[in-house]
Amino acid sequence: MVTREEIQGKWNQVKGRIQERWGQLTDDDLSRAQGNTDQLVGVIQQKTGESRSEIERFIDQAVAGGTSAVRKAADTAREYAQRASEAVSGATQRASSTARNTGSSVRSGYDQASVQMQQGFEQAEEMVRTKPLESIAMAFGVGLISGVVVSLVLKSR
Repeated sequence: MVTREEIQGKWNQVKGRIQERWGQLTDDDLSRAQGNTDQLVGVIQQKTGESRSEIERFIDQAVAGGTSAVRKAADTAREYAQRASEAVSGATQRASSTARNTGSSVRSGYDQASVQMQQGFEQAEEMVRTKPLESIAMAFGVGLISGVVVSLVLKSR
């Protein structure tokens, strides 16, 4: 976990990255933390619902100055995969209720799709590790497509 001095030394950079990641945070929200790491994490957690460990990891990376382009591509791919997985999970919950009412054949088909989706995510993660240059290009494309899918899912709610 980063120290108060580290955050204060790079506050504008860290603040910019935090607002880029969590756009719903205002300057007032961030100024409440007053450079205190625990308060900053608490404010972000309260406003976004993100886990404490995820927020701390992001702040550590922001203070450290970020990561290499390949690591950023891998993180972006992982983040989009997580968002897609969450969307699938939400769909799984809705489908589970429907499956109970319509029969086990629907549930079985959905479970198979879920397993295939998980395998696809694992394959994508392996590709990022083994082919970093190709992954950067792929992460860009996946980011565009995933952004469209996520925005459509969020609009439909």
